[in-house]
Amino acid sequence: MKFGIIIETKEPEKSWNALRFAVTSKKKGHEVKVFLMGEAVEIQNLSHEKYDAAAQLKEFDNVGGEVLACGTCLKSRMMDGNEVCPISTMVDCVNVVTWADRVLTF
Repeated sequence: MKFGIIIETKEPEKSWNALRFAVTSKKKGHEVKVFLMGEAVEIQNLSHEKYDAAAQLKEFDNVGGEVLACGTCLKSRMMDGNEVCPISTMVDCVNVVTWADRVLTF
């Protein structure tokens, strides 16, 4: 199955759980794409002793997951895209939604 996951929160536990779902889905053989929108673009730098979303994001990348980050959201925070979270557009978000069999939002 193809899962499109849109994450809009940097709340540690919610973003951590969204990414744990993404990692687990990849490990179970599903295709998964994650689109970070709004404050979620900040999770690549988010550290929390119990809910380490940044570590889950790295794990998702390590298992071959694809992450896209809203360019407008990054720019509004004076952030740049990077290898793990490249700058993307709303067209890319639409493409994730139309590609996916199921779309989940967190």
